[in-house]
Amino acid sequence: MAFLTDPRSREPAISAPLVVWLLIALLMGIELSREYLWAGASQAIYVEYGFMPALYSNAWLAAHGVSAIPWFDRAIPFVSYMFLHGGFAHVAVNCVWLLAFGAIVARRLGAVLFLVFFLVCGVLAAAAHLALHWGSDAPVVGASGAISGLMAAGIRMLDMSAPLNRDANRPLAPILSRQVLSFTAFWTAANVLAGLTGLGAGPGVQLIAWQAHLGGYAAGLLLIGLFDRFRPIGDEPIAQTTV
Repeated sequence: MAFLTDPRSREPAISAPLVVWLLIALLMGIELSREYLWAGASQAIYVEYGFMPALYSNAWLAAHGVSAIPWFDRAIPFVSYMFLHGGFAHVAVNCVWLLAFGAIVARRLGAVLFLVFFLVCGVLAAAAHLALHWGSDAPVVGASGAISGLMAAGIRMLDMSAPLNRDANRPLAPILSRQVLSFTAFWTAANVLAGLTGLGAGPGVQLIAWQAHLGGYAAGLLLIGLFDRFRPIGDEPIAQTTV
């Protein structure tokens, strides 16, 4: 009968390389720890490991009587801020986008290049926020900037004419292609709207770091071509888990 199908032929609901699941588990685990183990120290953690532009302004430091901060301590927040979030809703939304686009990028780049690309996009997202919010004492937390970079890379990897086509040997879509320009326009408009109206901001959030999102997106859009040159070539399957 037409409605009977072989269950062995069914596609898994979710399929992603193991590195993506491990990154999601890390983000969720850190948020769980902050919420339940270090709840009383959350503000101190945000200030210490979140990205606060004021710490890079000598004028702000002098005005607040803060002594010079060692370069290493100034470098850490460029990475650590990605692994902190403002609550479970914040980290959950980020993990959904990470699963959707991270899987596409990780399949093509492999685990190591994927993680390096994720971190580079996150660092450049923080740099964009720093340039446009110099002296701000509001800590920024979250992996959204890095994930925005994965989104940009994923859009260039997808063949929109063939849904869910993830051919690892397919050339990247040009930056000026219709699919890339259309998604870029949508993502830019959505972030500007959120930044101007506060739409989507959760409790205790002073601002939505939309410039960081766009900085990470631009980094991913421009740098994926360079990273793609160093990706592993071949037919070897990438370790993955399915749900």
